[in-house]
Amino acid sequence: MHAGLSQQQFDELPNYATSDLFTTRQRIALEYAERITMSDQDVDEAFFATVQGEFESPEAIVELTAIIAFENFRAKFNHALLVESNGFCALPPPGEER
Repeated sequence: MHAGLSQQQFDELPNYATSDLFTTRQRIALEYAERITMSDQDVDEAFFATVQGEFESPEAIVELTAIIAFENFRAKFNHALLVESNGFCALPPPGEER
């Protein structure tokens, strides 16, 4: 966490949408990641317009999207090969609510 989130923000990630610890830009990026990642969610035109309003250059949006997609790729890859988590994820086990 040398660059990016503080320990307090990391601990508060499950509540990013309502936490005062995150900037509007961070909340939008995290929601974008969640919408890309979760099968029951989508990036609709209205939300993409919100992303464009915060990340004004197409290059920034492409980079953010690529980072999210790469992390999703790594998660699927590791899961398929039974690579265990390093314990960094603060999310509850599958089947439990946040």
